[in-house]
Amino acid sequence: MRLLAHPGRADIELTAVFHALSDPIRLGIVVDLLSGNEESCGGLDVPLNKSSLSHHLKVLREAGVTFTRIEGTHRYMSLRRADLDARFPGLLDSIAASVRAPARTTARAKRAAAGSAAA
Repeated sequence: MRLLAHPGRADIELTAVFHALSDPIRLGIVVDLLSGNEESCGGLDVPLNKSSLSHHLKVLREAGVTFTRIEGTHRYMSLRRADLDARFPGLLDSIAASVRAPARTTARAKRAAAGSAAA
């Protein structure tokens, strides 16, 4: 069985994590994994072909954001929440909060736009 390389907890760098999270597809994968469940590649709701998805999953794994477990011909991803919380406390909670926040930000932006249009 082939094993994939994952950085150790102490080797996870904030710049690599931020780079991994800077792409909307990868951020969406992380948000999907925030539930704490392990997902197979096929179980991810991502509009990409297999090679593009593999690239994004590799970036997340090499940055230390996800852990990939191989079982037969299947790969299962999970979020390295304990490691990320230990290295960067509050980071994942901030990401989870920001995913819920856009509705409030959008409403505020709409009110501001309506106020400036009325003036």
